[in-house]
Amino acid sequence: MTQVPTFNRLLLHPRYWLTWFGIGLLYLLVMLPYPLLYQLGTGLGRFSMHFLKRRVAITQRNLELCFPQMTSVERDALVRKNFESVGMGLLETGMAWFWPNWRIERWFTVTGLEQIQKARDNQQGVLLIGLHFLTLELGARTFGIYNPGIGVYRPHDNKLIDWLQTWGRMRSNKSMLDRKDIKGMIRALKQGEIIWYAPDHDYGPRSSVFVPLFAVDNAATTSGSYMLARMGKPAIIPFTPRRLPHGQGYELIIQPAVENFPLDNELDAAAFMNKVVEKEILLAPDQYMWLHRRFKTRPAGEPSLYN
Repeated sequence: MTQVPTFNRLLLHPRYWLTWFGIGLLYLLVMLPYPLLYQLGTGLGRFSMHFLKRRVAITQRNLELCFPQMTSVERDALVRKNFESVGMGLLETGMAWFWPNWRIERWFTVTGLEQIQKARDNQQGVLLIGLHFLTLELGARTFGIYNPGIGVYRPHDNKLIDWLQTWGRMRSNKSMLDRKDIKGMIRALKQGEIIWYAPDHDYGPRSSVFVPLFAVDNAATTSGSYMLARMGKPAIIPFTPRRLPHGQGYELIIQPAVENFPLDNELDAAAFMNKVVEKEILLAPDQYMWLHRRFKTRPAGEPSLYN
């Protein structure tokens, strides 16, 4: 379990100077008024489409696979809105790391806090289902202001970025766990902790099963949800940080605990969790991380869904 990181002087090595420059620029940018940040972020996202053509193609393909009934005009409009969210996501990461609590609270409306209290009253830990929305850093920071918990993450290869993201995420949370540390997550849940957990990405064939997600029949889906629910006996509570249109701010929606989560086998559990994931994505489809190759892992013998 990762605690508040101690700064290492080796992070001042010249190999990190360019990263430091980017961090400094991001810090200065997020000090600007939020309405201006909204204009900058959405504009940056639209501009990025000109040089992130592969990511644009992946986004279009994911939407085509998940929503085959969507017209090309509707899909193109959603792709454009999604890349506006990509630009905002960069700035929102800086906001999550550098803004004081009072400034975050000013721009957020939070609903559903009573759902966490219900779990505590039942002496349960909470498996907090937080998807890979482009607002995820800011959403996790906001949630932690009200209910500090334990984040699950993949350590970054860049040691400076890893230090900074850990420091930033722990400004309003207790600690961090490597996403591979299932035993640590189960232990924390049994102790009544809140575990932020994202079951929505394709993490490869290991510890995954193939179940439907939207219109894709065989989506590689982590079986970790099954293990955590079966062993930790937590309340499973989805939450969605959603950006409001036209620079009006954000809302954090904490849903009631899901009921009747299947504990008999991992296939049923994964299929059930994907239904939860679908419902959450549809609350803000333009703000989801569609540029990830969600369906890259295929059952043996099936061709790739990407060119």
